[in-house]
Amino acid sequence: MNPLIIYIIKSAVYLSGFYVVYRLFLSRDTMYGRNRAFIILSVISAMILPLITIQTNRLLIFPVFGKVLSEILVSGNNNGNMYPGSGSGTLPVYRWIYIIYISGVVLFVGKLAVDLLELAFLINRQKKSGSNLIRFNGLNTSGYSAFGHIFISEKLSGSEAAEIIRHEQNHLDHNHSSDIIFIEIVRAIQWFNPAIHLFGRSLREVHEYQADKECISLGTNVNRYQKLLLNQVFKSKVFTITNSFSNPSLIKRRMIMMTKKQSKSLSNLKLIFILPVIGAVMMAFSSYNDQATSLQSLPEVMAPPPPPPPPAEGKTGNSLVQVKDETTLETYGTETEPFVVVEEMPAFPGGESEMLSYLGENINYPQNAKEMNIQGKVIIRFCVNASGGVERASVLKGVVPDLDQEALRVVNTLPKFKPGRQGGKEVPVWFMVPINFTLK
Repeated sequence: MNPLIIYIIKSAVYLSGFYVVYRLFLSRDTMYGRNRAFIILSVISAMILPLITIQTNRLLIFPVFGKVLSEILVSGNNNGNMYPGSGSGTLPVYRWIYIIYISGVVLFVGKLAVDLLELAFLINRQKKSGSNLIRFNGLNTSGYSAFGHIFISEKLSGSEAAEIIRHEQNHLDHNHSSDIIFIEIVRAIQWFNPAIHLFGRSLREVHEYQADKECISLGTNVNRYQKLLLNQVFKSKVFTITNSFSNPSLIKRRMIMMTKKQSKSLSNLKLIFILPVIGAVMMAFSSYNDQATSLQSLPEVMAPPPPPPPPAEGKTGNSLVQVKDETTLETYGTETEPFVVVEEMPAFPGGESEMLSYLGENINYPQNAKEMNIQGKVIIRFCVNASGGVERASVLKGVVPDLDQEALRVVNTLPKFKPGRQGGKEVPVWFMVPINFTLK
């Protein structure tokens, strides 16, 4: 798997774990400065922690046998073998994933760029020399702030405008716009992850709570302030990178938080719940690298039963054959036990599509199997070692010896890969490829 995709997945898991902690333990507290810091540091940590991989000296065994390649269809009726890119006109699944992901990133980055350009244009067109106050028409909102400027609707009366200007100035004093731009950048990277969208919404809530608290602490009457909020509830079109005074979705929660009892300092102890999340995610993505372990310490794989008799005429063979590669009986000394997934997966010259093309072009349907009308799916597991060579190929699911041996023969002829890497070191990695022999 591409290291970038692994990094993005790890970041998504960290973000999700951090958001669960925030939502369950911190979101209802009135310690807004702490909550703001927690959200920002959580997002930063989710970008940094995936770069750290811990090494364990105990192998965690999962029911996974290696990276599964796309299926190869071997035809026995002169129609040619089929595999991704062999003329079907379709792209491999992982390429579609890349295309969809990159399209989402471009969409979110484009939206952010448009918002920034629109705000910059508005500031440049309406800014008065020596003042950060800009009055506007056209947006159904009372006011908002961004980039050191306060935007106020010309429809507001003098007293209302003064109160909202005070509120928006609190946003500027705390530099809330920088928080939002940072979150929007991360949102573009993690657009598929609900946690980043929820964190963005929570951060805006905290900004509003913080600005409201500052206004009330300076002597603003709570009842009058709440009445002002209710008077300013509109369906508003506001830039996503601004702080809007009259955001309708936040009004009710802001009014509740204004009258809520101040949280005690002991509530900070709830921050320790973040530690189990970090530990659990790190262990989930840890790598095994015990240099002293031999393959004899692993659970023994069942030896293969005698080859089954050929199926009757017109029927499909579908026997399950679990084969133990003879090399598993040897002790490899200092060689690392093959990984299922690593930070940088082995790369075949020309990519995975070229590897599947090589297999599809070189596998032949055994004549004896065709004459006996035998067909079925063979699943081969093989290891790409630390030098990039293919070794330890075995049959995980077989049909009959003729088909099994033909699949093994071609897999063992694969050219050298670029070795996989884990923690900066070249390591062996397991692969699986399904090869479907069919006469249809």
